Amino acid sequence: MQFGIFSVSDITRDPVSGATPSEAERIDATVKAAVKAEEVGLDVFAIGEHHNPPFFSSSPTTLLAHIAALTKRLVVTTSTTLITTNDPVRIAEEYAMLQHLSKGRMDVMLGRGNTAPVYPWFGQDIRQGLPLALEHYNLLHRLWREDVVDWEGRFRTPLQGFTSTPRPLDDVPPFVWHGSIRTPEIAEQAAFYGDGFFANHIFWPKEHTQRMVEFYRQRFEHYGHGTAKQAIVGLGGQTYVAKNSQDAKNEFRPYFDEAPVYGHGPTLEEFTEMTPLAVGSPQEIIDKTLSFREYVGDYQRQLFLIDHAGLPAGAVQDQLELLGSEVIPVLRREMDARRDPEVPDAPTHQSLVTAKYGDAESRQPRPNANRGDNVTGGSPYQDTDEIARDESTGESTEEVSA
Repeated sequence: MQFGIFSVSDITRDPVSGATPSEAERIDATVKAAVKAEEVGLDVFAIGEHHNPPFFSSSPTTLLAHIAALTKRLVVTTSTTLITTNDPVRIAEEYAMLQHLSKGRMDVMLGRGNTAPVYPWFGQDIRQGLPLALEHYNLLHRLWREDVVDWEGRFRTPLQGFTSTPRPLDDVPPFVWHGSIRTPEIAEQAAFYGDGFFANHIFWPKEHTQRMVEFYRQRFEHYGHGTAKQAIVGLGGQTYVAKNSQDAKNEFRPYFDEAPVYGHGPTLEEFTEMTPLAVGSPQEIIDKTLSFREYVGDYQRQLFLIDHAGLPAGAVQDQLELLGSEVIPVLRREMDARRDPEVPDAPTHQSLVTAKYGDAESRQPRPNANRGDNVTGGSPYQDTDEIARDESTGESTEEVSA
């Protein structure tokens, strides 16, 4: 099982000190948190995508490529890449490049986002959010699997003889998670393609997450990708950990009370009771996290949100120390001991390469020569025609309907 942290990249006033970090300070602190996550034994770092203040992560692939260069084992990913307002062609190109630069230590989580003004900024209509998500991913899925794509849809200009470059590392597309808070159609999309489903698992009660995950598992099995228990599930979760329970509550309470997303509503204790929020000692974090399995079953990835609501960089580093030394080792041991042997591990680049090639060498695309006008013609790679023949009876590219 994979454990990690994710950030939404908010830049929020610290209600204790009264200070608001600069963008430069927040970016630097986030990079240091990612590096620290690897140092203390975590597996994954994820960043969100936003295009407005008070957030900084408008270019996730740039940030993640930098973090990948500073680490050796950490998997870098997104806690949302906006499939609705980004051009799927650019997603295909940018994340394939990240895949190469990280040597496969990456995957991507797609989502619709929840900032309404973003849609018109990028020429889209929020009322078409779900159809956009479905159509754009249908195209992205093909761009990573076909050397030459002819495509026409509702929301972007048609493509004729288009090749996305670079091709995925080893000709194996990055693993995709579909993230959602409340939309069953996104769970359906994840199941249709045999991709992972990531439940936001922050603001909603456990019964909601349970329904979403159960639906995804049922549809995953329906589409023939394996049994329901073999579906690939990830969960988010908010955590604040300190050496003892009272210190954790005392330290986190002012941040909770002033947080834009949940402050000025239920008390910290009420919110902790109603949602997956865990605030307390290492043992309390362990106990609550282990309880997630009771309503979603065995799952593959757990990401914790620990840097939001104005928490200072020092508090984030302190939490990482405790997670790495006292929380994650116990969670690994307990999760492994309780795990059904039929449940697969989280997909990695190497596991996907092995699944595709076995012991054979992986494909390494080599372009044909520039014919003089900066293109290679209808057969872009030396083995394109051979690959096309081999895959002539391959998978359907039928689009999921809304």
